[in-house]
Amino acid sequence: MAGGLFALLDDVALIAKKAAVATRDVASTAASTSSKAAAVVVDDAAVAPGFVQGVTPARELPIVWKITKGSLVNKIIIILPIALLLSWLAPWALTPILMVGGTYLSFEGAEKIWHAVAARRGGHGHGGRDAAAVDKGPDDEASLVKGAVMTDLILSAEIMVISLNEVTDKPFLERAAILVVAALVITVCVYGVVGLLVKMDDVGLRLAFGDAGRTGLIRKAGRGMVAGMPKILATLSVVGTAAMLWVGGHILVTGTDELGWHLPHDIVHHLEDTVASAGGAVQWLVETGCSAVVGFLVGSVVLVVVGLVARAVRRVRSA
Repeated sequence: MAGGLFALLDDVALIAKKAAVATRDVASTAASTSSKAAAVVVDDAAVAPGFVQGVTPARELPIVWKITKGSLVNKIIIILPIALLLSWLAPWALTPILMVGGTYLSFEGAEKIWHAVAARRGGHGHGGRDAAAVDKGPDDEASLVKGAVMTDLILSAEIMVISLNEVTDKPFLERAAILVVAALVITVCVYGVVGLLVKMDDVGLRLAFGDAGRTGLIRKAGRGMVAGMPKILATLSVVGTAAMLWVGGHILVTGTDELGWHLPHDIVHHLEDTVASAGGAVQWLVETGCSAVVGFLVGSVVLVVVGLVARAVRRVRSA
């Protein structure tokens, strides 16, 4: 009897140990998988603060929280089941889908660059998804959240497909667990950062103009936070654009190689080999630069095509 009890306890301990190892593997793989989608994550973090610009400060965090919940629904309820079903029934489709996402990233990055060039030449301010929101009432807030969640749906789809492509060799249930953890981690990190960014200027104002007993150093720090926020957001936008072009181009170069067109990948690989003696960091910079160039060129072509199609549609409608 005692022997049977001890054997049962040994079995329970073994199961618990295996569960702990599996949990640790899921967590570590999810962290690694999340890093592969870093470019889209940075873009998501760069875009999101724009949705609450002009909103009453008291409503900023509630709106960010609503967008966060919508993002979780996008990733876990809508995108994840479709992505898992696709990886089970048609795993061959992941590369083409990734390339569609890479093309979209390249298009977004190229559009931002050309728009900045046009603005410097005297173009008008931009609207679209980066336009500042105006807080007018519950209806406007609902519309704002809906637009932000729709934009997040596109970015979340890219994030989840990129993440899924990194764990296709895992068993189905483990794959699902990894992607759920990755979705939670990415969403909390992105919108946690967004929440900090949108409230940073308010914190700075309180430090600069709040309690009369505050020291000059604290007030100076507060003024620095207020003055620095536009620069931080601008820098984040530049980093996000560069990341979109780099990852978009990398996905396209790798995807064309997997589908049988090896020339772009061979050229990049040859350029990497020519600087091999300079070290791994230089090789990475060369590969990143080449991917960004590919992303910019492809994105620019798509931008022209989209513009031509839009003009044709307008002509047909006006005829």
